[in-house]
Amino acid sequence: MHDIRAAREHGIVDALAEAGIECWADKGYQGAGGTFRLPYRGRWNSLSAGQHAFNRSHAKIRARVEQAIATLKSWRLLRKLRCSTPRITNLVKAVLALHLASSD
Repeated sequence: MHDIRAAREHGIVDALAEAGIECWADKGYQGAGGTFRLPYRGRWNSLSAGQHAFNRSHAKIRARVEQAIATLKSWRLLRKLRCSTPRITNLVKAVLALHLASSD
């Protein structure tokens, strides 16, 4: 199942839109609507300078997110957690804060 289909079926697209949370997604989320921010489509030479700049900025943000996800996957702490969802959320926030602080 593609990510966008799973996001729609599980109500993630609607939940993000209701909460007003912007989500930087890849081109595979084209047509998701809501608060998804997507890079401009098209060949590199057919985009304007502003679109190039936006796509570069978008890619930098997504790269940090991808690095954070890789960090979460590599931390064995999260593999065997047996606790409540709010506690897991707080642990994930802490891991991401440490990751972002160490990468600056």
